[in-house]
This record gives sequence, structure tokens and C-alpha cells, in this order.
Amino acid sequence: MTFHTANASSKKPAAPVISRIGRFVVVKELGQGSIGAVYLAHDPVIDRHVAVKTFNPKLSAFERKKNEEQFINEARAAGRLSHPNIITIFDASNEGGTTYIAMEYLQGRELSRLLARHHPFEFKDIATICCKVADALDYAHKHNVVHRDIKPANIFMAGDNQPKIVDFGIARAPNRVADALAKTNDAPYTLFHNNLLGTPTYMSPEQACGEPADGRSDIYSLGAVMYEMLTGRRPFQADDTEKLLRMIAVQNPTSPHEVNSEVPEALSYIAMKAMHKQPEKRYQTAQEMVHDLKRYLTKGKKPSVKKPEVEEENSHKEKPAKAGFFGRFWFWALTITTLTVAAVRYYPH
Repeated sequence: MTFHTANASSKKPAAPVISRIGRFVVVKELGQGSIGAVYLAHDPVIDRHVAVKTFNPKLSAFERKKNEEQFINEARAAGRLSHPNIITIFDASNEGGTTYIAMEYLQGRELSRLLARHHPFEFKDIATICCKVADALDYAHKHNVVHRDIKPANIFMAGDNQPKIVDFGIARAPNRVADALAKTNDAPYTLFHNNLLGTPTYMSPEQACGEPADGRSDIYSLGAVMYEMLTGRRPFQADDTEKLLRMIAVQNPTSPHEVNSEVPEALSYIAMKAMHKQPEKRYQTAQEMVHDLKRYLTKGKKPSVKKPEVEEENSHKEKPAKAGFFGRFWFWALTITTLTVAAVRYYPH
């Protein structure tokens, strides 16, 4: 990492500005958080812009090691994936004591920002976005990668409603660095309290209970995101984390079409099925969710899955009534004929 200092003659010492990270020439800072910053940089070898994520140099040794493991885990998890709706990782390295990840430079904004501004999504747009995310999750799951932190902030919206799944920092993937370093293999689990991994609002019930999380947890989290897009509110809200986790574990949210009557029942059904408390009653694969979303997109505002069953039952109820009418008709006709024949036989003219 190379620094240069701006205007050394100024009264206050200027903060060092990064000009190079590895082989990448820094163009500008894109954003900064508690653990590090993201820079727009230029790759002189391939002649393209990339986004480079790196650490805050002021982190403690413990925090640095913890976050460095997540950095490397993200590179290994996302780096093995190549899908149009998953961010592309180009490089990951540690040079001069600086760990960084170079990734695809995206222009747009996080889905969370759009939801915070009450962006008016058309229902077909919601179905399209969720369909693409579900397809990306299905691809990741088939490559043994479970994201474990699907939420609006980790779905980046590029142009033309093109979602990209980002931040695989706590993803479950083969050969995860933490598996080798940890004394116990806790990789399939979501930790709590001081070691909370994941965002509680969108956690699956099994994550909220500290149980193993597989691909169906990602499906639940996508259902929670879809729920918020449909209704404009989160499925569960609470003042503190413990209460929120209990709600996620035991309560069922109100169906989206009951929150907002304009929500198509088909989309409401898809979101609720994805969010079923029992993993075995959710979509078992993200591809199953893709199938239902595509069916909605091709058929438009179709009835929910339960309605055809009710109509079919009603049609069956009408048939016995019709059969009873004709049965009574032929019964009385046969009875009258029999009595007439008997009368003729026993009372001849």
C-alpha cells in the first residue's frame, strides 16, 4: 500500500491518502465503514476499473484477524462463483501487511436504500428481482456455498433492476479458513451476542435458534426481503434483538396480501412459503422458488394456489344436488309406472 500526503504546509497534518493497493491504482474512495473502506481503483494490467475493499489500519490485532478471516472467506466463497447476479471477485491478496479484495465495480445502490426511500416497485419488478436473486442462490447452493446473510443491504441494484448478491463474508463454503483455524467446527451455525453473525431481521428461524443453516435459510431470508418489498414493512419488528429472535422463531407474520390488499395473492403465497417456520415445508431448492416466480411472470395476476382447490370443491358440491334432482325424478316416474301397471292388472276393465 502506497500513501501520499496532501499539502504538507497546511497547519493541520493531513490524513494519509492511499494511492495504490497492490497493483491497483486508487482513483477515489467510494465509502468507509467501521472496519475498512472501499475504493474505486484501476487495474493497469487488464485496463479496467475495479472496487477494492480493505481494512481500517487502526483496527486492533484481534479485530483485524477476525475480519481478515471473513475477507478471505468472502474471496473463497464468491471467487468460486460465476453468475450474472453475483458480484465477481477478481483478486484477493495480502501485500505489505494489507489484506484486500478486488471485485467488480458496480454502479447503482443497495436495495436497502431504495426501500428506505419507499421506492415504488411494480409487482412484476419485485417478482423479476426476486427471481434473479433466487436463481443466483440456486447456483451458489449447487456449488456448496450458503450465503447466510441475505438482506436488502447485500442486494446491490445496478441498472435496469439488475440485482447482484454481494458480501459473502460469513458465507458457508468448502475449505473455509475459519474451519481450519477454529478449535471447534461452528461454520454451519450463526453465532449470537458478542459473536453475532448475520442480520437478525432477515434470519431464518433455525439461525435465530442457533441451529445449523443450509440453503433453505437463504431461501427464508429472500422470502423476508420479498415480504418487505411487497408490503413496505419488515415481517417482524421489535425493540431489542432477543425479542426479535423469539418472534422469528415462533411467530408467523401476517400474509402480505392481508397487509396490502393490492398485493397479488400468488406473490403473497410465494413469500410465505419461502418463510415457512419449518425448513422442510419451504421451497426445498431456490430453483423451486424461481419456477413459481416465473409462472407468475408469465401468467400475470393469477389466483393463489389455494383458490383453484376451493373452486373445485364447490363444483363437486353442486354435482350431488343435480344428481339428487334427477334421482328423485326417475324414482317417482318408476313408482307411478309400477302403480299404474298394478292397477291395470288387478282392476281390469
